[in-house]
Amino acid sequence: MHLQEVQGRVDAYISQFREGYFQPMTLVVRLAEELGELAREINHHYGEKPKKKDEPEGDIALELGDLLFVLTCLANRLDIDMEKAFLAVMEKFETRDKDRWTRIGEPQQP
Repeated sequence: MHLQEVQGRVDAYISQFREGYFQPMTLVVRLAEELGELAREINHHYGEKPKKKDEPEGDIALELGDLLFVLTCLANRLDIDMEKAFLAVMEKFETRDKDRWTRIGEPQQP
């Protein structure tokens, strides 16, 4: 699925409701909330804080999906084409940062 399709599907879902999209600041707060939930799952799986025995198992993929949904809501609310934004960011990384990291197969710099 292309990012434009993702944005369209989210818009079709949100458009069913009178409330529509939340205000941008509310969406940023929701992003922070979802990021916290992802951080908690990562910490439980890979960090030093295991889950309590009575705590339900979470799903990192679903937490990433939640982030994508809220990020898409924010982009739609602000009328931002995520595909264009992503391409602009990749251009930045592929030009400005093209020599920043050691490529596989290249000798490491001292």
